[in-house]
Formats: sequence, C-alpha cells, structure tokens
Amino acid sequence: MSAKAKFQQMDAVQNKQTPARPKNLFVIIDFSLLQRVEITNFSTSWNDGMAFCALIHHFYPDAFDFESLNPKNRRYNFELAFRVSEEKADIAPLLDVEDMVLMKKPDWKCVFTYVQSFYRKLHDKD
Repeated sequence: MSAKAKFQQMDAVQNKQTPARPKNLFVIIDFSLLQRVEITNFSTSWNDGMAFCALIHHFYPDAFDFESLNPKNRRYNFELAFRVSEEKADIAPLLDVEDMVLMKKPDWKCVFTYVQSFYRKLHDKD
C-alpha cells in the first residue's frame, strides 16, 4: 500500500470518529513504560503532551521526573517534551507549543510526522 493510500485510510478512520489503534504504533517503545498514557491514535492521544513526554522519557529517563507531570498542564508538558527532545536527541520541534495548546484534536498527520522524527533519531538507541 502506498504512503498516500495509508494516509487516506487513516483519514477515513479519523473522520468516522472511531478510534484506531495502528498495529505497530511504536515498535521502538515498551508500552509498559507508558503507564499513564493511552495511545490509540495520532491525534487526541497526543493533545496534552503526556505522550510526547513519555516518548522522550523512555530514551532519556534522567532528563525529568515523568511521574510528577500532570495532563492538565498541557503547555508545560509540550514545552518540556519539545525542549528535551531538541536538547538531548537533536530532534527539531516540528510542532508549535501554542498551536498544540489551542487544539483539542491535533492534525494526526502533523503529529505522525513529528513522531517519525523520533523514530529516525532514536530507533537504534533502544
């Protein structure tokens, strides 16, 4: 299946308002480490910054105290995740904190693209 066809398929699922769980959402992450974060899609599952924090914390556990984070502190979570990702892993912040704070349902293609940069930088680190 082409990349375009996959995006169209994911769009169709998102438009039906049915949560989709891609089979191999993160091959690089042990889901047991994402204790407080449920990831079912590339949109609303990422809207409070916790998934981004869990992702970077998996690879850099000493960078911050994940257990102290609160999903209600969305701006702080995004700022922390994007800053630590850039400082520790040299991953450019492709998403804007302000945009992410304003959106309750981020564009899944933008989130997916940013998550792909994590994969490209970190897939050999684990």
